[in-house]
Amino acid sequence: MRAALIMLATLAVAVLLDIGTRRLVRRVDHGRYRWVLGPLRKACRRPTAAVLLFTGLYLALPPRPTGWLGDVRHVIGLLLIGSVAWLVIKALYVAEGVTFSRLPPEVVADRRIRRARTQIRPVRRFTAVVVTIVAIGLIVTTFPPIRAFGISVLGSAGVVGALIGLSARTALGNAFAGIQVAFSDGLHVGDVVVIEGEWGRVEEVKLTNVVVRLWDDRMLILPTMYFTERPFQNWSRHEARVVGKVQIHVDHTADLEDLRTETRRLVESSPLWDRSQWVLQMVDATASSVVIEVQAAAADGPSAWDLRCDLREGLIRYIRDNHPQWLPRTRSEYKP
Repeated sequence: MRAALIMLATLAVAVLLDIGTRRLVRRVDHGRYRWVLGPLRKACRRPTAAVLLFTGLYLALPPRPTGWLGDVRHVIGLLLIGSVAWLVIKALYVAEGVTFSRLPPEVVADRRIRRARTQIRPVRRFTAVVVTIVAIGLIVTTFPPIRAFGISVLGSAGVVGALIGLSARTALGNAFAGIQVAFSDGLHVGDVVVIEGEWGRVEEVKLTNVVVRLWDDRMLILPTMYFTERPFQNWSRHEARVVGKVQIHVDHTADLEDLRTETRRLVESSPLWDRSQWVLQMVDATASSVVIEVQAAAADGPSAWDLRCDLREGLIRYIRDNHPQWLPRTRSEYKP
Protein backbone atom coordinates (compact mmCIF):
# COMPACT_ATOMS: atom_id res chain seq x y z
CA MET A 1 0.00 0.00 0.00
CA ARG A 2 2.80 2.40 0.93
CA ALA A 3 4.68 1.67 -2.29
CA ALA A 4 1.56 2.24 -4.40
CA LEU A 5 0.86 5.59 -2.74
CA ILE A 6 4.44 6.76 -3.27
CA MET A 7 4.37 5.77 -6.93
CA LEU A 8 1.01 7.47 -7.46
CA ALA A 9 2.30 10.62 -5.75
CA THR A 10 5.44 10.57 -7.91
CA LEU A 11 3.38 10.09 -11.05
CA ALA A 12 1.09 12.94 -10.05
CA VAL A 13 4.06 15.25 -9.42
CA ALA A 14 5.55 14.34 -12.80
CA VAL A 15 2.28 14.99 -14.64
CA LEU A 16 1.60 18.25 -12.82
CA LEU A 17 5.16 19.43 -13.39
CA ASP A 18 4.94 18.64 -17.10
CA ILE A 19 1.55 20.35 -17.52
CA GLY A 20 2.61 23.32 -15.43
CA THR A 21 5.84 23.92 -17.31
CA ARG A 22 4.10 23.52 -20.67
CA ARG A 23 1.48 26.13 -19.75
CA LEU A 24 4.13 28.41 -18.33
CA VAL A 25 6.13 28.22 -21.55
CA ARG A 26 3.02 28.97 -23.60
CA ARG A 27 2.13 31.92 -21.38
CA VAL A 28 5.55 33.51 -21.69
CA ASP A 29 5.93 32.57 -25.36
CA HIS A 30 5.89 36.26 -26.23
CA GLY A 31 7.37 37.48 -22.96
CA ARG A 32 10.85 38.33 -21.80
CA TYR A 33 11.62 34.84 -20.41
CA ARG A 34 10.67 32.74 -23.45
CA TRP A 35 14.32 32.45 -24.49
CA VAL A 36 15.20 30.54 -21.30
CA LEU A 37 12.09 28.61 -20.23
CA GLY A 38 11.49 26.94 -23.60
CA PRO A 39 14.98 25.49 -24.07
CA LEU A 40 15.17 24.58 -20.38
CA ARG A 41 11.93 22.56 -20.53
CA LYS A 42 12.86 20.88 -23.78
CA ALA A 43 16.34 19.85 -22.62
CA CYS A 44 15.51 18.90 -19.03
CA ARG A 45 12.17 17.15 -19.56
CA ARG A 46 13.58 13.63 -19.88
CA PRO A 47 16.22 13.95 -17.14
CA THR A 48 13.61 15.39 -14.77
CA ALA A 49 11.22 12.53 -15.53
CA ALA A 50 14.02 10.05 -14.89
CA VAL A 51 14.88 11.70 -11.56
CA LEU A 52 11.24 11.61 -10.44
CA LEU A 53 10.77 8.01 -11.58
CA PHE A 54 13.85 6.68 -9.85
CA THR A 55 13.15 8.77 -6.74
CA GLY A 56 9.66 7.26 -6.50
CA LEU A 57 10.94 3.73 -7.01
CA TYR A 58 13.72 4.22 -4.46
CA LEU A 59 11.31 5.55 -1.83
CA ALA A 60 8.70 2.90 -2.61
CA LEU A 61 11.02 0.06 -1.67
CA PRO A 62 11.69 -0.75 2.00
CA PRO A 63 14.57 1.21 3.59
CA ARG A 64 16.63 -1.94 4.24
CA PRO A 65 15.39 -4.68 1.95
CA THR A 66 17.00 -8.07 1.83
CA GLY A 67 17.63 -10.48 -0.97
CA TRP A 68 16.89 -9.46 -4.49
CA LEU A 69 14.94 -6.38 -3.33
CA GLY A 70 18.17 -5.01 -1.88
CA ASP A 71 19.91 -5.45 -5.23
CA VAL A 72 17.01 -3.75 -7.02
CA ARG A 73 17.09 -0.81 -4.61
CA HIS A 74 20.86 -0.54 -5.09
CA VAL A 75 20.50 -0.45 -8.87
CA ILE A 76 17.73 2.16 -8.64
CA GLY A 77 19.96 4.28 -6.39
CA LEU A 78 22.74 4.13 -8.97
CA LEU A 79 20.32 5.14 -11.72
CA LEU A 80 19.07 7.99 -9.53
CA ILE A 81 22.61 9.34 -9.08
CA GLY A 82 23.22 9.09 -12.81
CA SER A 83 19.94 10.82 -13.68
CA VAL A 84 20.68 13.71 -11.29
CA ALA A 85 24.10 14.18 -12.91
CA TRP A 86 22.39 14.01 -16.34
CA LEU A 87 19.94 16.73 -15.27
CA VAL A 88 22.69 19.04 -13.99
CA ILE A 89 24.79 18.65 -17.14
CA LYS A 90 21.76 19.31 -19.36
CA ALA A 91 21.02 22.45 -17.35
CA LEU A 92 24.61 23.59 -17.86
CA TYR A 93 24.28 23.10 -21.63
CA VAL A 94 21.05 25.10 -21.62
CA ALA A 95 22.71 27.91 -19.67
CA GLU A 96 25.53 28.00 -22.23
CA GLY A 97 23.18 27.98 -25.20
CA VAL A 98 20.91 30.64 -23.72
CA THR A 99 23.89 32.88 -23.03
CA PHE A 100 25.09 32.58 -26.62
CA SER A 101 21.59 33.21 -28.00
CA ARG A 102 21.37 36.48 -26.08
CA LEU A 103 24.46 37.90 -27.75
CA PRO A 104 23.86 40.27 -30.70
CA PRO A 105 24.07 38.49 -34.04
CA GLU A 106 25.58 41.46 -35.89
CA VAL A 107 29.02 41.20 -37.43
CA VAL A 108 30.35 43.82 -35.03
CA ALA A 109 29.49 41.52 -32.17
CA ASP A 110 31.70 38.67 -33.38
CA ARG A 111 34.45 39.64 -30.96
CA ARG A 112 31.98 39.63 -28.08
CA ILE A 113 30.69 36.23 -29.12
CA ARG A 114 34.22 34.82 -29.29
CA ARG A 115 35.04 36.32 -25.91
CA ALA A 116 31.86 34.90 -24.36
CA ARG A 117 32.51 31.51 -25.93
CA THR A 118 36.05 31.57 -24.60
CA GLN A 119 34.91 32.41 -21.09
CA ILE A 120 31.69 30.40 -20.75
CA ARG A 121 32.42 27.16 -22.59
CA PRO A 122 35.51 26.18 -20.53
CA VAL A 123 33.58 26.88 -17.32
CA ARG A 124 30.68 24.69 -18.48
CA ARG A 125 33.00 21.90 -19.53
CA PHE A 126 34.93 22.01 -16.28
CA THR A 127 31.71 21.99 -14.25
CA ALA A 128 30.38 19.06 -16.26
CA VAL A 129 33.60 17.15 -15.61
CA VAL A 130 33.38 17.85 -11.88
CA VAL A 131 29.72 16.73 -11.80
CA THR A 132 30.64 13.53 -13.66
CA ILE A 133 33.53 12.80 -11.29
CA VAL A 134 31.32 13.36 -8.25
CA ALA A 135 28.60 11.08 -9.69
CA ILE A 136 31.11 8.33 -10.44
CA GLY A 137 32.56 8.68 -6.95
CA LEU A 138 29.12 8.44 -5.34
CA ILE A 139 28.28 5.40 -7.43
CA VAL A 140 31.51 3.62 -6.50
CA THR A 141 31.07 4.36 -2.79
CA THR A 142 27.85 2.34 -2.82
CA PHE A 143 29.91 -0.83 -3.34
CA PRO A 144 31.55 -1.78 -0.02
CA PRO A 145 34.51 -3.69 -1.54
CA ILE A 146 35.69 -0.66 -3.55
CA ARG A 147 34.39 2.13 -1.30
CA ALA A 148 37.93 3.40 -0.69
CA PHE A 149 38.41 3.85 -4.42
CA GLY A 150 35.20 5.84 -4.61
CA ILE A 151 36.33 8.08 -1.80
CA SER A 152 39.60 8.68 -3.67
CA VAL A 153 37.60 9.61 -6.78
CA LEU A 154 35.64 12.13 -4.75
CA GLY A 155 38.94 13.37 -3.38
CA SER A 156 40.19 13.85 -6.92
CA ALA A 157 37.34 16.28 -7.51
CA GLY A 158 38.58 18.18 -4.47
CA VAL A 159 42.12 18.07 -5.84
CA VAL A 160 40.89 19.48 -9.14
CA GLY A 161 39.17 22.27 -7.22
CA ALA A 162 42.33 22.94 -5.26
CA LEU A 163 44.37 23.10 -8.46
CA ILE A 164 41.88 25.51 -9.95
CA GLY A 165 42.12 27.61 -6.80
CA LEU A 166 45.91 27.71 -7.05
CA SER A 167 45.79 28.61 -10.71
CA ALA A 168 43.26 31.33 -9.94
CA ARG A 169 45.64 33.18 -7.65
CA THR A 170 46.66 35.48 -10.48
CA ALA A 171 43.03 36.18 -11.38
CA LEU A 172 42.22 36.89 -7.73
CA GLY A 173 45.26 39.14 -7.48
CA ASN A 174 44.09 41.05 -10.54
CA ALA A 175 40.60 41.32 -9.06
CA PHE A 176 41.94 42.85 -5.84
CA ALA A 177 44.22 45.09 -7.89
CA GLY A 178 41.18 46.21 -9.89
CA ILE A 179 39.43 47.22 -6.67
CA GLN A 180 42.55 49.10 -5.61
CA VAL A 181 42.79 50.90 -8.97
CA ALA A 182 39.10 51.78 -8.86
CA PHE A 183 39.30 53.35 -5.40
CA SER A 184 42.84 54.78 -5.42
CA ASP A 185 41.89 57.64 -7.77
CA GLY A 186 44.97 56.99 -9.89
CA LEU A 187 43.27 55.88 -13.10
CA HIS A 188 39.91 56.64 -14.66
CA VAL A 189 38.12 55.86 -17.89
CA GLY A 190 39.11 58.51 -20.43
CA ASP A 191 42.50 59.28 -18.89
CA VAL A 192 45.42 59.85 -21.23
CA VAL A 193 48.30 57.58 -20.23
CA VAL A 194 51.78 56.70 -21.45
CA ILE A 195 52.75 53.07 -20.85
CA GLU A 196 56.23 51.92 -21.81
CA GLY A 197 56.48 54.61 -24.46
CA GLU A 198 52.99 53.97 -25.88
CA TRP A 199 50.49 56.82 -25.70
CA GLY A 200 46.77 56.07 -25.45
CA ARG A 201 43.45 56.67 -23.75
CA VAL A 202 41.85 54.38 -21.15
CA GLU A 203 38.65 52.86 -22.53
CA GLU A 204 37.72 50.24 -19.91
CA VAL A 205 38.75 49.61 -16.32
CA LYS A 206 37.70 46.14 -15.20
CA LEU A 207 38.51 44.10 -12.14
CA THR A 208 40.97 41.91 -14.00
CA ASN A 209 42.28 44.09 -16.85
CA VAL A 210 42.48 47.59 -18.26
CA VAL A 211 41.88 48.32 -21.95
CA VAL A 212 43.86 51.21 -23.46
CA ARG A 213 43.24 52.47 -27.00
CA LEU A 214 46.60 53.55 -28.40
CA TRP A 215 47.13 56.53 -30.67
CA ASP A 216 47.04 54.30 -33.78
CA ASP A 217 43.78 52.58 -32.68
CA ARG A 218 45.50 49.44 -31.43
CA MET A 219 44.03 47.99 -28.26
CA LEU A 220 46.49 47.43 -25.40
CA ILE A 221 45.07 45.08 -22.74
CA LEU A 222 46.99 44.96 -19.47
CA PRO A 223 46.25 43.16 -16.18
CA THR A 224 45.22 45.55 -13.43
CA MET A 225 48.18 44.38 -11.35
CA TYR A 226 50.38 46.21 -13.86
CA PHE A 227 49.05 49.58 -12.65
CA THR A 228 49.71 48.73 -9.00
CA GLU A 229 53.21 47.31 -9.50
CA ARG A 230 54.75 49.41 -12.28
CA PRO A 231 54.98 53.16 -12.93
CA PHE A 232 52.97 54.80 -15.71
CA GLN A 233 52.26 58.35 -16.81
CA ASN A 234 48.78 59.81 -16.40
CA TRP A 235 48.58 63.06 -18.32
CA SER A 236 45.01 63.90 -17.36
CA ARG A 237 44.55 62.77 -13.76
CA HIS A 238 43.31 66.13 -12.51
CA GLU A 239 42.17 67.75 -15.76
CA ALA A 240 41.67 66.87 -19.39
CA ARG A 241 44.14 69.51 -20.65
CA VAL A 242 47.40 68.00 -21.88
CA VAL A 243 50.73 69.70 -22.57
CA GLY A 244 52.39 68.31 -25.67
CA LYS A 245 56.17 68.32 -26.11
CA VAL A 246 58.22 68.36 -29.32
CA GLN A 247 62.01 68.01 -29.45
CA ILE A 248 64.09 68.96 -32.53
CA HIS A 249 67.85 68.77 -33.09
CA VAL A 250 69.38 71.83 -34.81
CA ASP A 251 72.85 73.11 -35.47
CA HIS A 252 74.66 75.30 -32.92
CA THR A 253 74.37 78.27 -35.28
CA ALA A 254 70.56 78.26 -35.23
CA ASP A 255 68.92 81.50 -34.07
CA LEU A 256 66.52 80.56 -31.29
CA GLU A 257 64.72 83.91 -31.42
CA ASP A 258 63.91 83.35 -35.09
CA LEU A 259 62.67 79.84 -34.29
CA ARG A 260 60.68 81.19 -31.36
CA THR A 261 58.95 83.70 -33.64
CA GLU A 262 58.05 80.97 -36.15
CA THR A 263 56.85 78.71 -33.34
CA ARG A 264 54.58 81.49 -32.03
CA ARG A 265 53.08 81.85 -35.49
CA LEU A 266 52.51 78.09 -35.80
CA VAL A 267 51.01 77.75 -32.33
CA GLU A 268 48.70 80.75 -32.53
CA SER A 269 47.43 79.74 -35.98
CA SER A 270 46.58 76.21 -34.84
CA PRO A 271 42.95 75.54 -33.76
CA LEU A 272 44.26 72.72 -31.53
CA TRP A 273 46.05 75.08 -29.14
CA ASP A 274 43.89 75.92 -26.12
CA ARG A 275 45.28 79.51 -25.88
CA SER A 276 46.74 78.89 -22.43
CA GLN A 277 50.51 78.40 -22.72
CA TRP A 278 53.43 77.59 -25.00
CA VAL A 279 57.21 77.84 -24.72
CA LEU A 280 60.38 77.10 -26.71
CA GLN A 281 63.54 76.23 -24.79
CA MET A 282 66.98 74.73 -25.37
CA VAL A 283 66.93 71.62 -23.21
CA ASP A 284 70.15 69.88 -24.21
CA ALA A 285 73.37 70.25 -26.20
CA THR A 286 75.61 67.66 -27.78
CA ALA A 287 78.88 67.84 -29.69
CA SER A 288 77.06 68.03 -33.03
CA SER A 289 73.72 69.74 -32.25
CA VAL A 290 71.49 71.44 -29.71
CA VAL A 291 68.07 70.18 -28.68
CA ILE A 292 65.16 72.59 -28.60
CA GLU A 293 61.86 71.65 -27.00
CA VAL A 294 58.48 73.17 -27.75
CA GLN A 295 55.69 72.79 -25.21
CA ALA A 296 52.09 73.70 -26.06
CA ALA A 297 48.84 72.91 -24.29
CA ALA A 298 45.77 71.34 -25.89
CA ALA A 299 42.27 70.58 -24.65
CA ASP A 300 42.77 66.82 -24.47
CA GLY A 301 45.12 63.99 -25.36
CA PRO A 302 44.18 63.48 -29.04
CA SER A 303 44.38 67.22 -29.68
CA ALA A 304 47.78 67.36 -27.99
CA TRP A 305 49.04 64.54 -30.18
CA ASP A 306 47.89 66.24 -33.40
CA LEU A 307 49.29 69.59 -32.22
CA ARG A 308 52.70 68.00 -31.59
CA CYS A 309 52.71 66.49 -35.08
CA ASP A 310 51.75 69.82 -36.68
CA LEU A 311 54.42 71.76 -34.78
CA ARG A 312 57.12 69.22 -35.59
CA GLU A 313 56.21 69.23 -39.26
CA GLY A 314 55.96 73.03 -39.44
CA LEU A 315 59.31 73.67 -37.76
CA ILE A 316 61.16 71.11 -39.88
CA ARG A 317 59.63 72.61 -43.05
CA TYR A 318 60.57 76.13 -41.97
CA ILE A 319 64.19 75.19 -41.23
CA ARG A 320 64.54 73.16 -44.43
CA ASP A 321 63.09 75.86 -46.70
CA ASN A 322 64.49 79.00 -45.06
CA HIS A 323 67.55 78.04 -43.01
CA PRO A 324 68.95 74.72 -44.22
CA GLN A 325 72.29 75.60 -42.61
CA TRP A 326 70.58 75.15 -39.22
CA LEU A 327 70.06 71.45 -39.82
CA PRO A 328 72.41 69.24 -37.78
CA ARG A 329 75.81 68.81 -39.42
CA THR A 330 78.95 66.86 -38.71
CA ARG A 331 82.12 69.01 -38.90
CA SER A 332 85.69 67.94 -39.45
CA GLU A 333 88.94 69.81 -39.74
CA TYR A 334 91.43 69.02 -42.46
CA LYS A 335 95.07 69.93 -42.04
CA PRO A 336 97.41 69.30 -44.96
